[in-house]
Amino acid sequence: MTWLADVVLIVHALFVVAVVGGLGLIWLGVACRWRWIRIVWLRGAHLAAVAFVALSSLVGWACPLTIFEDRLRGRTQVPDGFIQRWVGHLLYHDWPTWVFTSLYLVFAVLVALTWRQVPPRR
Repeated sequence: MTWLADVVLIVHALFVVAVVGGLGLIWLGVACRWRWIRIVWLRGAHLAAVAFVALSSLVGWACPLTIFEDRLRGRTQVPDGFIQRWVGHLLYHDWPTWVFTSLYLVFAVLVALTWRQVPPRR
């Protein structure tokens, strides 16, 4: 089942890229006057994804995709989330979990402020 775990890892990485890159695309879209960045359902999905990550981190829940991947790989303990384990291992390996939670919350606030500054339209 390692191939399925690899698929989950790829989906997880794409989710992270979409969430983080989504904010950048919104602001780039403002500069380029792209109309699609104001699509309500797209912006709502982005905001919901960011809110889920921030709130689940705040209450101490491990990411469901991380848990699923770990189970597929035969791991039973999930000490850290996806970002801290895969990306954090390379860049921030000795930062405590609360730092990542803080980063998630700051990012969520940026997305919420962007929603207010660049509101979606129907």
